Amino acid sequence: MNAPLNMNRRALLKATLVGGAVLAFDARFAFAQAPGEKAIIINAYIRVNPDNSFVIGSKNPEVGQGVITMLPMLIAEELDVDWTQVTAETTIADEKVYGFQVAGGSFTTPMNYMPMRQIGAAARQMFIKAAAARWGVPEDTLTTSGGRVSQTSGSTTAKRSVTYAELAAEAAKIAAPDLKTVPLKDPATFKIIGQSKIGVDTPAIVAGKPLFGIDVKKPGMLHAAIEACPAYGGTLTSFDADAVKALPGIIAVVPLNSGYNPKGPHDAVAIVAESWWVANQARSALKPVWNTEAQKRFSSAAFKASAEAKMAAAPEGSVHKAGDAAKALASAAKTVTARYDYPYIAHATLEPQNCTAHFENGKIEFWAPTQLPADGRKVVSEALGIAPDAITIHMTRIGGGFGRRLMNDYMVQVAQIAKALPGRPIKLIWTRTDDLRHDFFRPGGWHDLKAGLDGEGKLVALADHFITYGKDSKPDTGAAMTATEFPAPMLSDVDLSVSYVESNVPTGYLRAPSSNALAFVFQSFLDEVALAAGTDLPELMRRTLGEARVMKHGNRPGMDGSVPEFNTGRARAVIDKVCQMAGWTGRSGGDAGNGVRKGRGFGFYYSHRGYFAEVVDVTVAKNGKVSVDKVWVAGDVGRQIINPINALHQAQGSVIDGLGQILSGQKIEIRDGAANRTNFHDYPLPRIGDAPADVVVEWVVSDNDTTGLGEPALPPVIPAIANAIFAATGKRIRSLPVVPAELAV
Repeated sequence: MNAPLNMNRRALLKATLVGGAVLAFDARFAFAQAPGEKAIIINAYIRVNPDNSFVIGSKNPEVGQGVITMLPMLIAEELDVDWTQVTAETTIADEKVYGFQVAGGSFTTPMNYMPMRQIGAAARQMFIKAAAARWGVPEDTLTTSGGRVSQTSGSTTAKRSVTYAELAAEAAKIAAPDLKTVPLKDPATFKIIGQSKIGVDTPAIVAGKPLFGIDVKKPGMLHAAIEACPAYGGTLTSFDADAVKALPGIIAVVPLNSGYNPKGPHDAVAIVAESWWVANQARSALKPVWNTEAQKRFSSAAFKASAEAKMAAAPEGSVHKAGDAAKALASAAKTVTARYDYPYIAHATLEPQNCTAHFENGKIEFWAPTQLPADGRKVVSEALGIAPDAITIHMTRIGGGFGRRLMNDYMVQVAQIAKALPGRPIKLIWTRTDDLRHDFFRPGGWHDLKAGLDGEGKLVALADHFITYGKDSKPDTGAAMTATEFPAPMLSDVDLSVSYVESNVPTGYLRAPSSNALAFVFQSFLDEVALAAGTDLPELMRRTLGEARVMKHGNRPGMDGSVPEFNTGRARAVIDKVCQMAGWTGRSGGDAGNGVRKGRGFGFYYSHRGYFAEVVDVTVAKNGKVSVDKVWVAGDVGRQIINPINALHQAQGSVIDGLGQILSGQKIEIRDGAANRTNFHDYPLPRIGDAPADVVVEWVVSDNDTTGLGEPALPPVIPAIANAIFAATGKRIRSLPVVPAELAV
């Protein structure tokens, strides 16, 4: 049931293959120059204006993670221009020019930190060569600063200076140097990297200016609304096209495939009108009949019953097995057992799914809020039967993605509509209800856990029977658990097994995929284990991590499919740091009077190559409502924080996002094969009043490659809150989301 997502991690390496060919590329189609503009293009990323200002391209989708600021910062630093001279602009989607363009997996920084610096440095060398040729002087007598080349040494007594703009025409003709050998700045001399820069699109967002996919306007544009089969996998039997067409303002009624199975049977109908309001209101006259008989057996209640039955039976497969966990558990001084579960949840992006497309003369042009344009190009090519080169994709600002817009079903839908009505742009917009009911949900799961402790309170054995959604011994998208889930690699006796519950529900990746659920399970369970060991979770973590060493370990495969290294020393460093920040003295909490209880909890997690430890203080009211008072975050994402203010915001946003998953009541229920949520009243997001009064973030800078941080700060906060609730109330949170009534006194 899942839409195609061909995120081959080996393909992600293409993003690093931005060699001299890219710099020599005449990028007339990479930037949309204003009419009459006389800028000179240096390469696919850099355009020089006559006033010595610069337009620098950001090649990856901007989804709120700040890449439209960060990537140009890297280029501008090595180009040696002032940030005040720079305007940042998103490039078009063209993987032949820019390599893999994606907003997902926190890949943007590790993929692009060095290549973008090299691109800026290579362009700087081109300006130096142009000046040297103009003046007839050696290149090593020239320096750069603020977008100027100056001669500060050499035989001439006259010291000269020229702007990049004055040299641009000459520089653009010079062959680009080899990116692998171009000299880069010493980080100690950075003027832009490491300095806080407000997001380049923030002023426009605050002012409400059109930036997002939903804001796109094109001459002659028509508007489309869509009615899709509520039960996933159902098909369209009939609909009343005549009744809809009889309404004023209606242009067309187009049956189509929703995108779950391109080229499959029709399972949706689009209504096209002169305005979106007219199109959406006309849905009531459509009277579709759906064939959903086969889907009625799927429900949350049925999934739970199936999971319980499978939990009682032998596992269907193995995720990881080492030693003899059963024997080690039987001989352990103490054993701890518990069952945990978590539900389907939605991405609930603030900007509902939308896309604009214009089909004409066998070609199609998109204005798409997509996180993965290359996959959009592929699925549209397959659905429409046109060549990939006949597809142009303009990447718009995205109003929330979190993994939802890795799935390009909305592109497939509008492509079918646009092909049926060639010659006029079509903008498709979903309603909030459409968005919540036709998501690619974060899959749920169930865990039956057992841990064994020796006489000294050391964790020596672990077993987990994991029940997840899948079929034919394969997990659904985003539902897998890897063999290296912590603390499995640290133990000699481990048995991680799995069984599968069949479902019709489409699933996908949600911010910190898998990790957002597994961190809750394992760090909450380890808090139980720590209590049995007579200690707290930070100390149990230290004991389990052992001495500082590097292991081939990780819960997120690398860009080339390899397992990343896990450094136990880095893990211990962030644990120690956050404990120092919060003044952690051990498990604490309890009755504060008048039915109010307070507690403190801890959580650690390693994901997307980032190490994060977090401490949370909570207050539990008499009625059971949980308030998060303060959060401390310690993170290690390598040797360089590129844009400190954005790094702070990413970590703080992750905390609030995770808070919503545990406390806001987020849960998708399935009935008769369909999701039953309709809007934010029954699928609530955290509001301003729910946010902690303070989220303190500090970085543990380590001498390691710089990595992304859009995701790894999220997972630890969920178990930290759960553990804090236990400290406050003595009640374990083993099922998400938290139900306040169960904590009331």
